[in-house]
Amino acid sequence: MDGVKKMFNRLWDYVRANPKKVFVRVAFALFVIWFLFDDLGIVKRIRMEAEHRILLDRLQTARKKVVENEIRIQHAKDPDSIEKAAREKYNFRREGETLFIIRDK
Repeated sequence: MDGVKKMFNRLWDYVRANPKKVFVRVAFALFVIWFLFDDLGIVKRIRMEAEHRILLDRLQTARKKVVENEIRIQHAKDPDSIEKAAREKYNFRREGETLFIIRDK
């Protein structure tokens, strides 16, 4: 306990002997902490940049899906594609055609 008291007294003596130096150092430390961790700080900026990259990836994926769906819509107007979908999904057949359904076990 005595060592802690000596260290505190030495620190206090330094502060009393050099108040301008201590003030500048404390102000600089507070500025650095503010600069790093404030709402507009570097840490928040890095997190926002990472989130921005993730959102850009999601946007690109969504745009690809939109393009694919637009192509499917364009092909859906074609009578051959309607027939193909009816045959594959709903097991439709033409008149006089025999339909074989093969199921995997």
